[in-house]
Amino acid sequence: MAGMATHVITGAGSGIGEAVAHRLHARGDDLVLHARDAGRAKELAAAFPGAKTLVGDLADPDKLSWAFSRQPLPERVDSLLHIAGVVDLGPVGDLTPKSWHHQLNVNLVAPAELTRHFLPQLRAARGHVLFVNSGAGLAAHADWSAYAASKHGLKALADALRNEEHGNGVRVTSVYPGRTASPMQVKVHQQEGKAYDAARWIDPESVATTVLTALDLPRDAEVTDLTVRPGR
Repeated sequence: MAGMATHVITGAGSGIGEAVAHRLHARGDDLVLHARDAGRAKELAAAFPGAKTLVGDLADPDKLSWAFSRQPLPERVDSLLHIAGVVDLGPVGDLTPKSWHHQLNVNLVAPAELTRHFLPQLRAARGHVLFVNSGAGLAAHADWSAYAASKHGLKALADALRNEEHGNGVRVTSVYPGRTASPMQVKVHQQEGKAYDAARWIDPESVATTVLTALDLPRDAEVTDLTVRPGR
């Protein structure tokens, strides 16, 4: 996807999403940055001059359609990048329905709803849907049940979407990063009661490189699944 394109991005405020957004912004592509509220949208607009914003709460996917109906949507979408996510660790015996719903809504249901909204533009552009998943989307460990379930579901969403939209020229990629040095990883370490050392984990820029590689691949090929692990 070399050259100017329009990308809709969730999670551009920190970590992997911020790294991806900066890389695309630096090369002159058009960005539409999702924000959970007007205050966050203002911050993103200041951080990425010229970018447009789109406000809607991923934690309440039932209201995304209503929120988007009151804002101008991009006429062209070359890629939809699902990078936002939340995590709340705990054993199955302790996790409440509220925690399950929050993680499933943000990590799975909202990406499905955003994809539904932008599929017409993606089909017209023969575009790309990319899901930043997680190693937890491939294997579930103790205390990670709700988060892993949301990410296993995200893999299923991506796989089904790929099979449905291949004939329309829409490419679908899942990227599965291991632990990445980001605010989310800081929270994970706090919940695990462990000391955090960013140097032990993947730099968000390295994951951004894999994302751009998938986006920029010539049309004769498609990256479907890409696993990234810490190299240290």
